Amino acid sequence: MNILLVITGLEVGGAERQVIDIADELISHGHKVTIAYFLGTARLRPKKNEVKLVELGSGKKNIWAFLFGFLSLISLIKALKPDVVHAHMFHAIIISRLIRIFIRIPRLICTSHSSYDGGRLRMLCYRITSYFGDEFTNVSQKAVDQLEDRGAAKKGSMLAILNGININNFSYSSEKRYFIRQDFFESTQILLSVGRFHKAKDYPNLLQAFFLICKVRSDVELWIAGDGPLKKEMVALIKSLGLERKVKLLGIRDDIPYLMNAADIYVLSSAWEGFGLVVAEAMATERVVVATDCGGVREVVGDCGFLVPASDSILLSDALNDALRLNNKSRVKLGKSARLRIKEHYSINVTVQKWLDIYIGRPN
Repeated sequence: MNILLVITGLEVGGAERQVIDIADELISHGHKVTIAYFLGTARLRPKKNEVKLVELGSGKKNIWAFLFGFLSLISLIKALKPDVVHAHMFHAIIISRLIRIFIRIPRLICTSHSSYDGGRLRMLCYRITSYFGDEFTNVSQKAVDQLEDRGAAKKGSMLAILNGININNFSYSSEKRYFIRQDFFESTQILLSVGRFHKAKDYPNLLQAFFLICKVRSDVELWIAGDGPLKKEMVALIKSLGLERKVKLLGIRDDIPYLMNAADIYVLSSAWEGFGLVVAEAMATERVVVATDCGGVREVVGDCGFLVPASDSILLSDALNDALRLNNKSRVKLGKSARLRIKEHYSINVTVQKWLDIYIGRPN
């Protein structure tokens, strides 16, 4: 099958990592795969050399860039003649749907990756262009329900196709743990969070919770891997809370599996999520997870971690303290249960098989 994956950009993020993993797995199944993207540089790249990357946009966000990307995608589709176009994220979805007015696309699948995908205008754009796509999906049932409730699609018309991860890339390794932690005391408890500095991730919630923890514990550090538009605000809040020696901003990293192994607790403080891919990655690495109950995170965590309401730093702090108080035996048991859950329900090969069924018009 000749498959074209279209995405808004290939910056570091959960949706982008998922598209890369899908492409690699599709190649392993013997398919031809191209990834086309509109914005920014391709910070994420497939491992399989057979996956072709095509930049469509000018890197800017304006009407001329939109038109340029629109025409570039038309040209690409005409040249590739794909059997399936699978569009991911808002801009790629809308452009792909509109293109179908002008040229033939045998099958068009559209996937949102968030339970909150913008305001009323975006929901209206989704709704009025929905007739040009064959399937509209999201990455969790909660995200599907929320988008349908907000008018992005007719009730009952969307499908939930859960994200998957390559569990071979995320597993516990004492060597990886030592490689990162060799300059630290083993008694130091490291909390890790990974994600862009965006209001969706609600890092102020995490920092406030961590501030409360530091009042009663001196053996903890918080590491945050990521970057984004709210970095200045993050730095200012860390300084105002007096956490400069306790919080490390690691920037964008390409060694997340190593960081996962080095950490004792993985924490997600998001206000909203579609799926919570990074939570699944932490669970596959046998980490104890503390996460806010948003989007599809509850579906991922199940009874293999700690869940708290979003935007409540006191309850988040309480859950983190409970996790930190677990003895080693309890942590190992919880971590192994978490990995087994991910292996059984969220492996990338299971996810890609579901996509292949949808690509040929046979959704489960």
